[in-house]
Amino acid sequence: MMTSVNADWWQRKDLNRVDNQLVFAARPVSELAAQFDSPAFFYNAHRVTEKLNGLHSALNTAGFNGRYKIHYAMKANRFAPLLTYLKTTGLCSIDACSPGEVEHAISCGFAPADISFTNTSLSRRDLLQLARYKDVFINCDSLHTIRHIGELCPGRDIGIRINPEIGLGYGENEKLRYSGNASTKFGIYRDQFDDALALAKQYKLTIRKIHFHTGCGYLTEQLDAWDAIIAECMWFIDQVGTIRSVNVGGGLGVPHTHTDEALDLNRWSAVLAKHFLHREINIEIEPGDYLVKDSGILLLTVNSVEKKKSTTFVGVDAGFNIALEPAVYGLPFLPVPVTTRKGESQTVTLVGNINEALDVWYHNISLPPLQEDDHIVLINAGAYSSSMASNHCMRGQFKEFLLF
Repeated sequence: MMTSVNADWWQRKDLNRVDNQLVFAARPVSELAAQFDSPAFFYNAHRVTEKLNGLHSALNTAGFNGRYKIHYAMKANRFAPLLTYLKTTGLCSIDACSPGEVEHAISCGFAPADISFTNTSLSRRDLLQLARYKDVFINCDSLHTIRHIGELCPGRDIGIRINPEIGLGYGENEKLRYSGNASTKFGIYRDQFDDALALAKQYKLTIRKIHFHTGCGYLTEQLDAWDAIIAECMWFIDQVGTIRSVNVGGGLGVPHTHTDEALDLNRWSAVLAKHFLHREINIEIEPGDYLVKDSGILLLTVNSVEKKKSTTFVGVDAGFNIALEPAVYGLPFLPVPVTTRKGESQTVTLVGNINEALDVWYHNISLPPLQEDDHIVLINAGAYSSSMASNHCMRGQFKEFLLF
């Protein structure tokens, strides 16, 4: 099936065309290409803060004034200038999922008390490292973690990450779900919960938080499912009398295609209000994708344009190893030419320079005429791209820039 970009559904005030030139963060992308070459990621700092402010506004409008925290999920993008910038805004703290992320966040200006930690399959070395940071709040993902934290830090306040056996994700993509019908490694199930409470009591650990993260990329049409997930999690909350807050995880999504409806933050926050406003419980959220995915682009250069059989392949100077989501999760990163050349559009398949069959950026898309040395950007490349990159085929080189 052919995808057309004629509608330019992705355009907005900080990402648009002026005449035939693409503009991002008030910079002509052709100028960025001339200055910095490719492959290169560019992130719009103001777009990130705009989205953070939108979350604050929605939560305050729903009635959560002073009763919430926003932790940026730094696994989405750990670029040090971005983290340092986020610290200076004062708009969020940090969600970390490894001891390395904890230390990186601290190196970028966040205090240990600014960090909420959640992860699975922790080694004793991981736990020893975490125990040194008394002010980092740890959400225990398993009985194993509760036991070892109890041995290392008896009397500490902890959170428990639970698994409600129900999940959601962008486009009902099973690969993006953290819980559901199939057993997953994430969180403590209902049939283990009594054991978790007993372990906490044994080591004099006080359970102050219930945490759950059930999937990634949900949009407005999935808010009813989101409502049902929270309802399922209330059972766990009701079993513990010492809870001060509930961390509902991240997973807020952004549109990837012209058929996607952007997440309605007012409806989203109304779901939270329905479940929590009448309780003496604060809420916490961990957006990553939502804040940085559509705040970033990946600039590429066309290496070749060649027809093979019935398919015209446009080859570019970077592959799936520096932005894994299209290949691994099937998430479309729409290609947009930097300069629109006159002429009849053609249907092409955009491919990278890695010697692997899955190195395809986009199948069968209608684009204006392209030739060698033209530039293309992939939109929605601000999250889970550079942070997941590898040096496969020794082609892991790229640059990153934070734009203001």
